[in-house]
Amino acid sequence: MQQNYLQGQTVETIYFGGGTPSLLEQEELEIILDQLRRSFAIHPQAEYTLEANPDDITPAKLAAWKQVGINRLSIGIQSFFEEDLQWMNRAHNAQQAEACIRLAQQAGFYNLTIDLIYGTPALTDARWQENVQKALALGVPHLSCYALTVEPGTALQKMIDQHKKEAVDDEKQARHFTLLMQWVQEAGYEHYEISNFARPGFRSRHNTSYWQGKPYLGLGPSAHSFNGAVRQWNVANNALYIQSLQKDSLPFESEQLDARQQLNEYIMISLRTAEGIDLNRLEQQFGAAARSAVQASLQPYLQSKRCIIQEQRVILTKEGKLFADGIAADLFVVEAKES
Repeated sequence: MQQNYLQGQTVETIYFGGGTPSLLEQEELEIILDQLRRSFAIHPQAEYTLEANPDDITPAKLAAWKQVGINRLSIGIQSFFEEDLQWMNRAHNAQQAEACIRLAQQAGFYNLTIDLIYGTPALTDARWQENVQKALALGVPHLSCYALTVEPGTALQKMIDQHKKEAVDDEKQARHFTLLMQWVQEAGYEHYEISNFARPGFRSRHNTSYWQGKPYLGLGPSAHSFNGAVRQWNVANNALYIQSLQKDSLPFESEQLDARQQLNEYIMISLRTAEGIDLNRLEQQFGAAARSAVQASLQPYLQSKRCIIQEQRVILTKEGKLFADGIAADLFVVEAKES
């Protein structure tokens, strides 16, 4: 049952994300937060993050968010260039992209993160640098940067297939990522997860919990929960979700992860972080055989200098970060038994 996921634990982060939570009125946020505080033990210094679209951000909304206790914003900027935003079919424009950051800072939101997309057809190397430098100049302490991905069956994929839009260039994406790593490092940011960069003290506490395998509880349609061994996700249909709540029930699906799945999930997630795979923890939790199997599979990547072992941790090099998913897949263990 969902209520057992966080039983007896202190909640350290609350994240309003998925859909468009910035459309919620102050009263609605207050109702949700009040119920959370009554249902769970919330840490007095908890991180409260809200995802917001640039075109939703106004002085009045910022004041309301501040009042209810939101202390971190995640803003979907994507780009500071009009042409890129139009290509991605974003609702906001370039002027709003910059103005909303200044508005947030004026309202006292200094702990904020923005999303930037690289590898789009119209984005040259010089323009990508301007995007990154603009974010740095604005004093944004956390950046989440993603390569443009085209999902099968989407309108974008169809337009590319019909030659109405240019296809994604993998070499350009790799180059943009390499340049990004250089620029943010020079600016003093920590590259603490493949897609995430932060000034010291501004890492996302919420997402870091995911990467450390801590339990989390997802509330709402299609929300996911995880307690370390069982993954659970709610029905995605909004109407069915509401009808179920009215009947005091909630349809969800769940999956019990066996030892091998838990091990491979740890490999996949931890390899993406600056701390890497802790070989001692791996052996403690999954046994000496699992450690030996991972170390054997690791040898080609140590020789090619895509990984290093430092203080019993497997850490990706800059070049290795370009191949993170493939390296993780090669390190997956076919069979594992808990020690």
